[in-house]
Amino acid sequence: MTRFAAPPAPPRDAAVKGGMEIRNFLAGNYSTGLSEDVRAGLVGELKTLPPKYFYDARGSRLFDRICSLPEYYPTRTEMAILKDAAADIMAPLMCCDLMELGSGANWKVRILLDAVKGECMGRTRYVPVDVSETALKEAAEGLVSVYPGLRVVCLVADFTRDLADLVGSIDGDRTRLFLFLGSTIGNFSEDEGDEFLREVAGAMAPGDRFLLGLDMVKERDLLERAYNDSKGLSAEFNKNVLHVINRELGAGFDPGDFAHRAFFNEAEERVEMHLVARRPVRAEVPGAGMTVRLEKGETIRTEICRKFTRERSLEMFSAAGLEPERWFTDEKGWF
Repeated sequence: MTRFAAPPAPPRDAAVKGGMEIRNFLAGNYSTGLSEDVRAGLVGELKTLPPKYFYDARGSRLFDRICSLPEYYPTRTEMAILKDAAADIMAPLMCCDLMELGSGANWKVRILLDAVKGECMGRTRYVPVDVSETALKEAAEGLVSVYPGLRVVCLVADFTRDLADLVGSIDGDRTRLFLFLGSTIGNFSEDEGDEFLREVAGAMAPGDRFLLGLDMVKERDLLERAYNDSKGLSAEFNKNVLHVINRELGAGFDPGDFAHRAFFNEAEERVEMHLVARRPVRAEVPGAGMTVRLEKGETIRTEICRKFTRERSLEMFSAAGLEPERWFTDEKGWF
């Protein structure tokens, strides 16, 4: 495995409270990045938006509710695997930095922290990375109240753009466990996922480890039910990206003009989420300097969720310079 250490880079803003520190690497650039992505994605025949913009505070809460639904198997399956494997995962990594990319809520990392022994808790740091400062703060405050002595360093950042800077900003020479859970890598295209894994490999120093969650290919009905829940939470979560664009860019989207659609694209081995225009839509987006137009039935693809096979995963790891040490899975081989 090829591993390199990244050069240090100072945070653009920082605030410290108790055992929690927030370092803001976006520093007002969130709306700028959103504006660029809207201009790039909402033109042309295929309209798309990156799924990272689902996860403001409201979107994070919606997703937490989705994770508890009976149809949504990934979270409970992954958490069950982590509970069985936590001691084995953490045994060689006590007193380390746990750096979670796209952290969201902290239920999964709690399972790993519960496996940290004795005095090591006081020398363990949790470094969550997310674009939503509010979501990071809420999750971090919960952690420091449960784990006295734990230091939490929140990085408000887009890890798809700033990974080397983020890794370099964390002082010290402790071993790191990089976490990328929830099969979030499935939200990347194949090329984007390969590039991301190469960046992670390049950021790893000798002794570091990378824990990656992968949702495996399974039957269509099971996959499609997970993204089309009976309570309509997935639809609300999908439409939340419109609320974010309206708030951040002064746009005039009416979420009621769109229907939620999620389906398994078998040829691409991925679930796709779309917003489907119920009627002709015309929305001004002042913050992006554009007007968005959609015909009735036209869609905005808001997320892809690639599913994996072990064979394809091994090819992906090898191309990035990563070699699996161990696989942890459930008895059905779902995750």
